[in-house]
Formats: sequence, structure tokens, C-alpha cells
Amino acid sequence: MNAQISAEERLARIRLNAFLYFRADWLARLLEIFGSAQEILKQDAQTLAREANLNPSTAANLLKEAFSINPQEEWEKTEKLGGHIYLPEDDEYPQSLRNCKEAPIALYVLGKLPAETQACVGLVGTRKITPYGRRVAEKLATELAQAGVVVVSGLARGVDSTCHAACVREKKPTVGVIGTGIGRCYPPENRALEKAILEYGGAIVSELPFNRPPNAFHFPRRNRMIAALSQPIVVIEGEIKSGALITAKLALEQGKDVLAVPGPIDSLTSGGPNSLLKQGAGVATTVADILDYIPQAQRFGLDKRFFEHNEQTPVKPEEELTERQQQVMQAVADGQLSLDQVALAIEADVPETAGLLFELEVKGFLACENGLYSKNKF
Repeated sequence: MNAQISAEERLARIRLNAFLYFRADWLARLLEIFGSAQEILKQDAQTLAREANLNPSTAANLLKEAFSINPQEEWEKTEKLGGHIYLPEDDEYPQSLRNCKEAPIALYVLGKLPAETQACVGLVGTRKITPYGRRVAEKLATELAQAGVVVVSGLARGVDSTCHAACVREKKPTVGVIGTGIGRCYPPENRALEKAILEYGGAIVSELPFNRPPNAFHFPRRNRMIAALSQPIVVIEGEIKSGALITAKLALEQGKDVLAVPGPIDSLTSGGPNSLLKQGAGVATTVADILDYIPQAQRFGLDKRFFEHNEQTPVKPEEELTERQQQVMQAVADGQLSLDQVALAIEADVPETAGLLFELEVKGFLACENGLYSKNKF
């Protein structure tokens, strides 16, 4: 923490950060005009509007929102979870985020942020993930984690959660940039995943007040942070107007490279990536494609095997599967079996079989088409 920033100024910044309807760079502009957050909060709405050339109602709302939270409670609740609230002046605040045009004036962090020299790749995509998208997300995130890369995503349903979960299974760090306060878990079913992210050295990051609930406009704002913390950004699946495409646009504005995973031309969820490819985005079909875009300064310590384009990257052998999962693979063999046929072959009930098939599909061992399961050739 920067010792030159007083405790009172830190608390005032936390108050000011609560006004979410203002761009962060506008808040930074106010700090320049008045010299400190403390001074801003001493003003009445009329003075604030006049000096900063603001609409009077905007100035009034800013002060109302700022004084609606207790900054000391924000600090204490964050510390109780083992987290911190960083300001741009702090050494712990990521330089990549500080360089962003709209850098948050307060950053809530649980866990450990990656070092500036650490390679970080953003993997983003739709909540409406398809089996194809799940296989791709699982494969790319797993291999990036194995190569030593930190995967950054949004901890949402679909592609995001699939990517984070893949890293957690490898017991590797991953960073979730969320659209709520760090005191909330959204979606709620990700509570165990969030806990595992922290357990394996990753981080949960937000610019929102501690208990702020999810709102639609939070997520596009969050996407700029995913873009800032990553190089490059990879869009796995998403419709043409999806949030993943917003992240890609913001990444380009920040001077970051954008890659896309090509998908079926008749799939709406591949419309976004395919559109990006037509506009000149890089093609991501293997982990080596992605690693090529990582800056040289961040490649130290990465597993060089994964940079090879002409050799198949290491994959998990079937021997690492559980005994029950191996029985399913043996039953499927080189054919195509329905859920009922697999259940009969392994002498299990339908719920257990469905769970095993789902696990194997997520891991990339099986593919399902028209209700029939076969070994995945991807």
C-alpha cells in the first residue's frame, strides 16, 4: 500500500467509487480538479456541478451515492474475507489496469493477482454455451493452464465458468473479474468454483462496492477490465451482439490482440467469432496459436512444448480417468451409444450414467450428437 495516501483519503476514494453511473476516467478528472476525494466530498451539489461542469442532478446523485455506503465497513468486510482494496497509486494495483483509459479508482481483490511478468490470456464467450463451445473452452483453458498461463475470464455461466473450472482441475491459478461486489457470488452455483479459484492461487476482482448486486450495466463495464488484464483476448463463442464481442471491441481499443475460435456457420453462438475472423482477428484453433500472441517479456517459465504447431500438444491420458469413467469409455469404444445403452453396458442407473457422460464430455473425451455418444475426435 502507498503510505503517502492517508487512511482518510482511502476511505473517501471508496465512497467516490460507489457512484457507478460515471465513467472512471471522469472520476479521475474530478480528482484532478479538486485535488483529493476528501475535497470532492466536502462540496455541495451546486459547487460540484459548477466547478466540474456537471449537470446539477448528476452532481447531487454522485454525492448521494457516495454517502450511501460506509467505507470503513467496506474495508473491514473485505479484510475479513482476506481481501484488499487497492488504489491506482498502490504498488499492488496492476500496471496493465492502471494503463487502461478508464482505470477503476478503487479495486477490490480477493486472492493473489498475477505478477506483471506473468502471461495472462483472456478467454471469453457466451453464457449459452454449446457442446462444441464447452469442448473448445475446456481444451484451450486446460492447455493454457498446463503451459503456465493464467486464464482471465468473467466467472459467468457458460464459457467463463468452463474455463475457470478447467484451470481449477489443473490446480492452477485463474482470475475471475466479476460484475458484482466481492461479497456476493453470482451466479450462486459458482460458490464452490470461486472458493477453488482462491485455493489454487487465483484471484477474484471487482471495482464494485462489497455487496453490490448484479445489474445489466455492470457487465459491459467489467469487460474492459478483463481486456486490460489480458494479452491476448480469445473469443470462443458468442452471438454477434454478445458481451464477448464487447470485450473484443474494448481490447482492440486498448491495443490488445484479439483472436477467435472458428465455429459452425449455422450456429448463432459462432456468429460473433466468425464475424471477428472476417474482420481480421487471429485464428485460434490450438493453444500454440494463442501462445504466439503472448509478449516475449511474459514467456519466461512457460512450457515450450505447447508452442509447437507441428506436434500435438500433451493431453490427459485416459488412465487419469476414474474407474467408472474408464468403464464408460470402454463401453462406447469406437461406436455410438445412447444414454440408455451406456447405462445398460456399465450396469448403472440413468442419473449416474448421465453424470458420467457429462463429465467426460466436459473433459473432452466424448462428443454427443443427436443423442448418441462417441469418442471426441476434436
